[in-house]
Amino acid sequence: MSKRKIVIIDDNTDQRFILKGLLTDSGCEVLGEGKSGLEAVELMQKLSPDAILMDVKLPGMDGIEAVLAINKLKPAPVILLTAKKDEETIRRAAEAGVMAYLVKPIREEELLPTIELAISRFKEFQAVRKENIDLRETIAARKIIEKSKGLLMEKEGLSEREAFSRIQKLSMDKRMSMREIAEILITALEGRR
Repeated sequence: MSKRKIVIIDDNTDQRFILKGLLTDSGCEVLGEGKSGLEAVELMQKLSPDAILMDVKLPGMDGIEAVLAINKLKPAPVILLTAKKDEETIRRAAEAGVMAYLVKPIREEELLPTIELAISRFKEFQAVRKENIDLRETIAARKIIEKSKGLLMEKEGLSEREAFSRIQKLSMDKRMSMREIAEILITALEGRR
């Protein structure tokens, strides 16, 4: 396993120092440190850490608001640090997309497993998200191809197989996706009313 690159965000200098020591002792590399939610967002735009350890209570933008901003700009696994367990914070953290949660004081034996779990969950979440987007695009393309096929059958008197074969052949001949060909055909055939 390669050395994990981590960013630490905590407004308490002593806490950052302790966390940096624990992370270094655990074989991680600390890429950057910050003391506010805004700094977390700025660091994420510059760096590409494997994970972020971020305190909930930060000046200005709190940790959860920072997670929301980070996930819009450059999603990354975030482990939220808090001094106490409270249901409202846990609910907000889950809704924001926080991957893990640690209660202070952080114990060294919890740190690396929590980081690995957060990274793993994040990768799974990203894979499912991509799969969902791909599936939606496939369904949308299929609908357009079906519409084009129906228009070819209606306007040109083709069978379903012939209409599909025509779209497929045009796609190969023109080196365009079947969806692109279907969209062009729909525009052309709907114009012939």
